[in-house]
Amino acid sequence: MSKRRKRKRKLKKSVKIVLIILLILIAGSYPTYKLLNKEKEPNIGEKTDKNNDNKEKKYELSLIAVGDYLIHSSLYKDANKHANYDGYDFKPMITNIKEIVSNYDIGYYNQETILGGTELGLSDYPTFNSPYEAGDAMLDAGFNLVSLATNHTMDSGKKAVENSCKYWKEKTNVLTAGSYCSDEERNEIKIAEKNNIKYTMLNYTYGTNGMPVPNDYLVNVWPTDIDNINNPEKDTKYQAYKKQVKEDIEKVRDKVDVLIVAAHWGVEYTFEPTAYEKDMANYLASLGVDIIIGTHPHVIQPVTWIDNTLVIYSLGNFISAQYQNKTPCTDYKCTTGLMTSLNIEKTVSKDKSSIKITNVENELIYNYYNQSTWRGFKVIPFSNSEIKDYLPNYKQVYNTYKEIVQKLDSNIYVKETVD
Repeated sequence: MSKRRKRKRKLKKSVKIVLIILLILIAGSYPTYKLLNKEKEPNIGEKTDKNNDNKEKKYELSLIAVGDYLIHSSLYKDANKHANYDGYDFKPMITNIKEIVSNYDIGYYNQETILGGTELGLSDYPTFNSPYEAGDAMLDAGFNLVSLATNHTMDSGKKAVENSCKYWKEKTNVLTAGSYCSDEERNEIKIAEKNNIKYTMLNYTYGTNGMPVPNDYLVNVWPTDIDNINNPEKDTKYQAYKKQVKEDIEKVRDKVDVLIVAAHWGVEYTFEPTAYEKDMANYLASLGVDIIIGTHPHVIQPVTWIDNTLVIYSLGNFISAQYQNKTPCTDYKCTTGLMTSLNIEKTVSKDKSSIKITNVENELIYNYYNQSTWRGFKVIPFSNSEIKDYLPNYKQVYNTYKEIVQKLDSNIYVKETVD
């Protein structure tokens, strides 16, 4: 074989080897190339982020709460005077509160006395019946969340409850609980929504002062043995009703972001929560209730937390004609109430959401009236400079009730009074 042919063959062989090597290199680099390009390709998830679909979103709802709206005859006679003796006008009594409540999304109060209307005849303690105008004033002030189950719900009989139902049904943008006019209405799930936050309220009372309840739906009664107030574990009726409460909660818990329970409980004129109150609060917290609002004692009781559940054991009276400084209402305990405000924060991330109660603030309020004439009713926050004119020893009263609010938790915030 000639040298020339040998060189040709070597060249061909070399070219083949080079081609094989190139093919191997290209084949080996192909997955890396694809991977690099995949990393550079737009990702659907990243696109969603850019469109804020997967971005964490926050929503906020504000709430303010006051206690018992207890309409004695002195109150409705004063309201009659404000209306020039033609009807009833309660609005002048709560102008200071309206200025505050109007800044909140939710305004709660407890309708202690039944709104049965004048057609049934107005009445005072011990069996109350109040005019519709009392409710009108609270709605005008911005309140839109109302508890109706109290020990006075049945004071004027079934007809008064039916009148109350009709009154509240005609009102828009207000959520009530605790008293109904049919089983269907009692079992209906009522949900309100604002700022992308859904909420509802359940409401129960310990009893009805012995007044008969011909139909269970007329008022939610979580029975309490008032003669054995510190032994709830021995109260079979009370323990049995827990099943009903659990069913009520389970029916709505996964349908709302925020669940509130208003509990008409405890012992009148006592600052210390009873064993029943504590047992109920722990039970409700274990079922996922977010906020528990207590009413009935007519005096302030402590505010505290049970895990993530806010518990206001008693807001005391909002307005009433109970004594200012006379047994059983010594030391202004029946005329000093609590106004609690808070924020509800909802965080949504992908398909999950969470709720947090923040900025809990408690403010003392004073229910003034002229003790000689039983007129001139007016509610004054302790942060309002007017308090100096209506309650000369306001600082002493403030310190007394601040201590009660903080008794179970010294970190609970109470707004300062004026200097």
